[in-house]
Amino acid sequence: MRKPKFCTPLAVMIVVLVLGGASLLSACSFSARVVGGSRPSFGSNGERIYFRAESSSGQPIRYSGGVTMMMQRRNTCANCHGADGKGGRLTIMMMSSLKSPDITWHNLTEAGHEDEQQQEEEEHEGHPPYTEETLKIAITQGINPAGERLDEEMPRWRMSESDLSDLVEFIKTLE
Repeated sequence: MRKPKFCTPLAVMIVVLVLGGASLLSACSFSARVVGGSRPSFGSNGERIYFRAESSSGQPIRYSGGVTMMMQRRNTCANCHGADGKGGRLTIMMMSSLKSPDITWHNLTEAGHEDEQQQEEEEHEGHPPYTEETLKIAITQGINPAGERLDEEMPRWRMSESDLSDLVEFIKTLE
């Protein structure tokens, strides 16, 4: 009996990869959305924005620019800066990576907060400490306290002033 053409080893491997990838994506998105059988609860609107990129009204927080996140997941602050805000090296699309900065409030507001190694890795020098207002400008316009453009990987988020204030208040709690 002759095998159908679609049963070649290459076709089988492609099907296995697609189904395996779909299963993995499904498991990852499911675990991110469901905790203990229900949607995770958040202590504040700012925390919801940080982890889900949506306001307490359920509306998504939109952005422009930035990195298109792996596997087309919704981009969030936590995806790059981590649950604790300490950032680190991220691998994006297998071979590409970027360094996400530490955005804990203490680090952002300390004078000379950038360490020497970070200054050497980046094209721009240190800048004045962040304030609430300069952090809002960084989040929405991609400009640091010295008036320099942030790296292109940083999205420019579009949200209401109230949502932005809530997000900054949450960032203040990151340690």
